[in-house]
Amino acid sequence: MKTLVVIPAFNEQESIANLIGEITAYGYDYLIINDCSTDETPRILDEMNFNHLDLPINLGLAGVTRAGFMYAHDHDYDCVICIDGDGQHPPVFMNDLIRQVEEGYDYVVGSRFVEKKKPLTMRMLGSRILCFLIRIKTGKAVSDPTSGMRCLGKKVIESFDESMNFYAEPDAMCYLLHHGYRVKEIQVDMKEREAGVSYFANPFKSAYFMLFEILSILFIQ
Repeated sequence: MKTLVVIPAFNEQESIANLIGEITAYGYDYLIINDCSTDETPRILDEMNFNHLDLPINLGLAGVTRAGFMYAHDHDYDCVICIDGDGQHPPVFMNDLIRQVEEGYDYVVGSRFVEKKKPLTMRMLGSRILCFLIRIKTGKAVSDPTSGMRCLGKKVIESFDESMNFYAEPDAMCYLLHHGYRVKEIQVDMKEREAGVSYFANPFKSAYFMLFEILSILFIQ
């Protein structure tokens, strides 16, 4: 199965080189999408000759990943794996995700909570709310809607290339479940961010994210 690993990158100078070293050990093609990083990420990508795309403006997560899906569709890939550039998603689980697509699933999510209990934290409260809303809209139970580690089969790649009217992972999952795609979560273990600052460290950005996701799930997807 011809597979492309798509890696969104914004200010990942501390982690990107190690991550690419791990990914290339598995022999898969990869594409780093530099979303107008302001640190040394662009220099590292150029000097180390990593396969990458430099966006002319900052698009955010949805725009970055759609650029990757368009690239994959144009180059006739059968499968896309999305992995964050901060080192939180261990490449060791990539084969497990691909195997599920080979078995017929359209969209496979690397979940932290298939076999493990979700902690009682404020961030996980947001995750529980999103799970509840997705279940209301689709009738399907999910455990980790915000996971950025996911694997897309060819039908989903084509769909997302043509039209992708959602903000992030939760409403993407809701859209696919609502439209009858075969979606599966499998257990993965994620690491702490190796460097830099998470988007969700800012409470205002977290609130903005939740507002958009709730509105999208309830009224768009």
